[in-house]
Amino acid sequence: MTGAPLPDALLFAAEPAPNFFRRLVRAARHPLRLLPILAARLTGRRVRAATAFAALTGAHHRLEWPGPVPAAEPNGELARHGIERIEPAPHDSVRIAPEGSPLVLLAAPGHSLVAGAAAAIAAAFADPSLHALYGDALVRTRPGNPWLPLLRPAFDPDFLRAVDWLGPVLILRRASAAAIDPVPGALTLDMALDLHARHGLGAVRHLPRQLSRSTCPSDGGGEGARAETRRARLKAVRHDLDRAGEGDTLAFVEPDGVIRLERPLPVPRPRVSLIVPTRDRLDLLRPCIESLRARTDWPAKDILICDNGSREPATLAYLEELRTAGAARILDCAGPFDFAAINNRAAQVARGSVLAFVNNDVEAEQPDWLERMVREALRPEIGAVGARLIDGAGRIQHGGIVLGTGGLATHSHRFFSTDAPGYFSALRATRSVAAVTAACLVIEAKKFQKIGGFDPAFAVDFNDLDLCLRLNAAGSRTLFVGGAVLHHRESASRRPSPASAARHAAEIVALKKRWGPLLAQDPHYHPGLDPDLSTHVAVRRGWTGVAPAEPR
Repeated sequence: MTGAPLPDALLFAAEPAPNFFRRLVRAARHPLRLLPILAARLTGRRVRAATAFAALTGAHHRLEWPGPVPAAEPNGELARHGIERIEPAPHDSVRIAPEGSPLVLLAAPGHSLVAGAAAAIAAAFADPSLHALYGDALVRTRPGNPWLPLLRPAFDPDFLRAVDWLGPVLILRRASAAAIDPVPGALTLDMALDLHARHGLGAVRHLPRQLSRSTCPSDGGGEGARAETRRARLKAVRHDLDRAGEGDTLAFVEPDGVIRLERPLPVPRPRVSLIVPTRDRLDLLRPCIESLRARTDWPAKDILICDNGSREPATLAYLEELRTAGAARILDCAGPFDFAAINNRAAQVARGSVLAFVNNDVEAEQPDWLERMVREALRPEIGAVGARLIDGAGRIQHGGIVLGTGGLATHSHRFFSTDAPGYFSALRATRSVAAVTAACLVIEAKKFQKIGGFDPAFAVDFNDLDLCLRLNAAGSRTLFVGGAVLHHRESASRRPSPASAARHAAEIVALKKRWGPLLAQDPHYHPGLDPDLSTHVAVRRGWTGVAPAEPR
């Protein structure tokens, strides 16, 4: 199977990683930025130095397994814990008989359990509300390659429909799975989605522990086998949509293997109010507004510019030009910059049933970005929706907000290259996240108003994070839409000062006071991944993957 294409979920493993010497040469071109990094490293501030070095040279995955590979589970342990193993051949069908051991392990040939897995599985199923369980794995993508840890996310049906990161090892409660007639070639995917549809979100859970290992990808055999697997995945997703009463949703596989869903839009399409706060900086504002006018395919747009005291003649002339042409409304928001208050005020006078908050340093790249986000924002169970943002250096600026990283919260896959697929193709998929940035955030107006809008306690920072956490707490979900791509020159229109530093510190205190324990560990970020570097770069120091763990 050498040379066979990787499974779609493992495309991140094929990314070439620049060696350290090349990165150092690249950094040496910026000596004024490199010297503080070297000073931090020499004085023991490892995390600060590593983060600054990634900001200078870019981030990439360094996920080779650092520790010993766990031994194989002894023969007989599965039976001793009431587990029957079934190994269907690729693209074969399987029906689970109603009689037999209480638990069934589906595993592709070549995947072996690691020591202690059977006991960990049996302990998890002591919870009667658990119907299916999956864990983490070690895989060699090619014979002789280093072991790669597959540290899977908590169960997320949106993410799973887009990318089959679940893997070929799934443990099922026999009584729950016996009635399922799964799609051949997508057995574990179809079964997990079926059980989730019948029993709710807690029915399928992730055990953040190594359960299996394999020496080769499970879908070897060339492009023909990959195409067959994609067809099976699409059929399983189609089944899931039909179960959910979403038979009118379009589903198709994109070239990178991500399954894209297009839910129907109302006719006529809802009006979207694009809210853009600004103060001068015509060099940022003009490209932003012109991209919203010319490179945003949406028929019913209401552009609302919140002018926070612009004084430069060129800016004032441009605003008047827009007003005269009827291209935008200008809302006077003079006074100290208060992001929360400005956007709340704009939301009150917005004409659209959907709100799109857009920073003045954001520029649309792909014309369908708004359509992709609105399709998700109109779902009743969805609160805020965010986009993939690219910084001025052509790298990932925002891939969703991850709690508990960087000391508080950071943006997922920060500093990765713009074409990076992300861990399990997370940068290209639509998936649940803890929060998204308000640099580009779409939400239905009624949901925004019901939650009380942005909290004035967070005048400049963390207002988006707090908004999403309040929406989540109220029962909504926050989504990241990887297919919605825009450029963002982050904070290009803001200037540091002692006053802003003091205000930032006070808002950190307020955020910790309100959300305390929730900020410690993001439910969508694996606890075995390093929380200090740019996310998804490395395995956490000391993580063995075999310690006792609770399903999540």
